[in-house]
This record gives sequence, structure tokens and C-alpha cells, in this order.
Amino acid sequence: MTKRSYKETALRIIILLIGLTIAHFGVTLFLLADLGADPFNVLVQGVYRSSNRLTGWSLLTHGRIHILLCFIIILVLLYIDRSYIKAGTILCMICGGPIIDFFTIFLSPLFPENCSLIYKIFMLALGCVILAYGMTIVIKSDAGTGPNDLVAVAISDKTHKPFSIVRIVVDVSFVLAGFLLGGIVGIGTIICAGCVGPVAGLFLPLNEKIIQKILKKIISSI
Repeated sequence: MTKRSYKETALRIIILLIGLTIAHFGVTLFLLADLGADPFNVLVQGVYRSSNRLTGWSLLTHGRIHILLCFIIILVLLYIDRSYIKAGTILCMICGGPIIDFFTIFLSPLFPENCSLIYKIFMLALGCVILAYGMTIVIKSDAGTGPNDLVAVAISDKTHKPFSIVRIVVDVSFVLAGFLLGGIVGIGTIICAGCVGPVAGLFLPLNEKIIQKILKKIISSI
């Protein structure tokens, strides 16, 4: 494997950040619809509730457990195959929250208290599509990725199974584990777990071509 230049690495991280921003725009729509957490956060919520029930330790906040689970995934993959941990992996783990907070300010007016369930489901579905599109940019930047994708990509590569199928299995596993631990599962969770993987599978080849063209053109002109 050829070693990347600092310029190429920086460019890939910029592409990753663009994808991360798009993905979390979708996540914000998804969360504001208030119809259930996304699969990874169902797991986080379940661990958070179980830890509070068993220990009552106030230091174990939702956000801290989110970070803790992310780093456990990173450590496991470092042990299995460290090639999956890229320069942008940690960036994905720590930037999601602030990006969501930023978009929440601007997107909250789209969700008045009296908005209908049909409207919420439409916005949730739109958020899932945007999330899937941004997620594929992050994956194809090959600079790092978030927890769900990190696990799904690694399993897909090791088992030679389609990413779209593996992503569904990973998301459903997170949801089941989180639910058993006390996390809340809503209609939004089911839609996200069943739709994001297949939609991402459609976008992956397209974004791979686009990103490779961008990289080739910009790197050759530097």
C-alpha cells in the first residue's frame, strides 16, 4: 500500500468533514422528528439507563457513554485490524455532537409542537436519505468513519458480504442490545435501521467515482 502524502491526507479529511456535515444534517432532522433514537444511540441509551440503574453513578452521562462505546469499538478494531483506524476516525467520533447542536438551532423551527405524525415521518425519512448520502462520502473519503459504519465496513470486508446487508445486521444488533438494556425504540429507529444500509448501498459506487475524480484532479494540480 503506497504511503499518502500530507496533502492527500488533508484533502481526504476535508472530504470526510463535508460528508460528516451532510450526514449530521440528516441525523438532526431524524432526531428532531422525535420518533426514536438512531440504532447506535439506542445502544448508548440502553447502556446509560442500565448503568444508572445498577450504580447510580452520575458521572456516566449519555454523552460520556457515547464516547466510551466509540473508543471501545476503536480499540477492538485496533486489535483485529488497525488499518480501519484512519486519521479521521477520532474526528468522526468527537465532531458529531457539535455539528448536530449547530443544525438543531436552525432546523428546530421546522418542527412546531403541533406538526402531524405524517409530517414527522416524512422529515425522518428525508433525514435518513441525507444521512445515508453523507455517510457514503465519509466512507469513501477513506480517512475514517463513525461507529456504525466502522463496524459494518470491517465486517463487510472480512466476510465479503454486501455493505447494505451488513449495515442492517449491525444496526438491528445495536437496537436489540440497546432495547434489552432499557433503550427506547420508536418507529424512527425501525425506519433508520431498515433503510440507511440499502440507501447507502446505492450511493456508495456513485460517491466513490466522484471522490476519486476530485482527488485525482486536485492532487495532480498541486
